[in-house]
Amino acid sequence: MKYLEYFNYLVKWLQDEVKKAKMKGVIVGLSGGIDSSLVAAIAKKAFPNNSLGIIMPINSMANDLDDIKALVNNIKIETLEVNLKDSYNELLKNLNINDKLAIANIKPRLRMTTLYAIAQAKKYLVLGTDNFSEMYLGYFTKYGDGGVDLLPIVHLKKSEVKQMSKEIKVIPESIINKKPSAGLWENQSDEEELGFSYDQFELFFTNPEKLSNEIIKKIKKQHKITQHKRKAIPKPKKMYE
Repeated sequence: MKYLEYFNYLVKWLQDEVKKAKMKGVIVGLSGGIDSSLVAAIAKKAFPNNSLGIIMPINSMANDLDDIKALVNNIKIETLEVNLKDSYNELLKNLNINDKLAIANIKPRLRMTTLYAIAQAKKYLVLGTDNFSEMYLGYFTKYGDGGVDLLPIVHLKKSEVKQMSKEIKVIPESIINKKPSAGLWENQSDEEELGFSYDQFELFFTNPEKLSNEIIKKIKKQHKITQHKRKAIPKPKKMYE
C-alpha cells in the first residue's frame, strides 16, 4: 500500500472507530513535532468539523509554537490553547522532588489529563501520536502520551512518518526536518537520550549486520526494559481459581 493510499485508509479507519465508539469526533495534542502534525492532518481529513488540536505549552515548548501556527494555517484544524505552565510549576512546588525524569514525565501526564477533560466534554476520542519506533522502544510516558484511545500511526516507522508527511503536502518543511524531541526538557533529543538514531533502529530490522554490537544491545535492552508499557496491567489469580 502506498503512502497516500494508507493515509486515506487511516482517515476511513478513524471514522469507523469513532462511529463504533458512538462518539462525535477526535482530539489531538499539538506539540510542533512531525508525529502529532501527521495525526492532526489525518484527524482533520476524517472529521473536518469535529476535530480539535490542543496546544498545551509548558516551559520547554515555546520554540515549537511557530511550527504549530504554520501547521494550523495549512490544515485549518480548529485549535484551543491551554497554558499548563502555572499548573506544572505549582505541582512541582508541592511535590518537592528532584528526580529529573520523574519531573519531566509530569508534563505529558498533565497534557493527558487536559486532553481527556476536553474530549469527555465534547464526546471526542483522544488520538495518540506514537509511531512504531516509539512504541517498540517504549519511548513514551506511561499514562502520559501513552494514555490515549486510538493510535493511528503506530504501524509507521519514523522514516515512514516523514515520507507520508512529505507526500500529503500540508506539513511545513520546518516540522519535517526538525530534530526528533519529546520536549521533556530544554534541548532534549530523542536520539541522544536513546543512544542511537532512528535510522539505526530501522536497520535493526532490515540490515542488523550494519550495526555495531553495542547498538544492537542498546535496542534490545530498551525494548526489554519497557515491556511493562506495552503489556496489560498484571493481575493476581482469583481467590477461588
